[in-house]
Amino acid sequence: MNITLRFFASVREALGTSQETVVLPTGIGTVGQVRRHLMERGEKWQQALSEQRALRMACKQVMCGPDQEVEEGDEVAFFPPVTGG
Repeated sequence: MNITLRFFASVREALGTSQETVVLPTGIGTVGQVRRHLMERGEKWQQALSEQRALRMACKQVMCGPDQEVEEGDEVAFFPPVTGG
């Protein structure tokens, strides 16, 4: 399955990329599984996407949790929580 990944703010800075298209291995079908799969890429990925970090996630530009199913062609985004006034 092909999906587009987008990374914002400090996640983008830590990974050195803002977007990429990936082919997911069989068996990866949720946003949380995508996150864990990306963490297998190495230390900087583990640090940027660690489950101990408060990260927000979105699928198809809608905020979601780790159990959100991912489908062919979806866009999955990772970003830190933001505050503002």
